[in-house]
Amino acid sequence: MQTIKTTLFTDWHLARLIRLGLGLFIAIQAIRTHDSFSGLLAAFLLFQALSNKGCCGANGCTVSTTTSKQDRNADVEFEEVKGK
Repeated sequence: MQTIKTTLFTDWHLARLIRLGLGLFIAIQAIRTHDSFSGLLAAFLLFQALSNKGCCGANGCTVSTTTSKQDRNADVEFEEVKGK
């Protein structure tokens, strides 16, 4: 299990930075306009950014970067298609 310090200071990628920026911007606007719905949205985005959680949990919406050796070394058969 990861510690809080590890979660906060590692694995910062573009999506996480965008969530942080939007969360801070919306939080400032929510405070200035006294809007509670915007405050909830900002809290949600800031939680996602700081805890590194996405829309479907930890890495739920990411594409797997690992491939098996079987997939890479599979023999491919080609069939020639001739036109009329």
